[in-house]
Amino acid sequence: MGAMTRAEAADMPDDGAPRTPDRLRRRASRLLSQLTVRSDRLINEGLAQAADARKWHYAVLASLQDFGPGSQATLSGRTGIYRSDMVGVLNELAERGFVERAPDPGDRRRNIITISAEGRRHLRRLDKVLDDLHDELLAPLNPAERDQFVQLLTRLLDHHARTS
Repeated sequence: MGAMTRAEAADMPDDGAPRTPDRLRRRASRLLSQLTVRSDRLINEGLAQAADARKWHYAVLASLQDFGPGSQATLSGRTGIYRSDMVGVLNELAERGFVERAPDPGDRRRNIITISAEGRRHLRRLDKVLDDLHDELLAPLNPAERDQFVQLLTRLLDHHARTS
């Protein structure tokens, strides 16, 4: 390849990366998709580095803390974690002493999962880690904009959850 033309150079920001066409930058679906990729990477890496945890650990612990004990199927419904993946998540949490399993008195074929005292302490630590990671993710927004952004995302998600 030869030297870059002036037109090509004009389409390159100072960092040398190609610019995104405006018609793509105006598409909410594309922006949300790209932000999701970056958000997932930030959260997954941050939880792993700071707390040797995964986002699913947080989801299960938060569900147990906020809604109380539940079966694996109940936890799957509360968190959106596939039932087939829930067993692995619960095994990881149980090995660390963050959850306890006990037979369901109403149906001995299933277990009821409860958060342990150690799990509650770990959840508080994960809350702090996630607060810091969200500060990083939303750094360009002031507190009022952050609140508005979360409210708008919640409204969109609630709408589409009802219509799905």
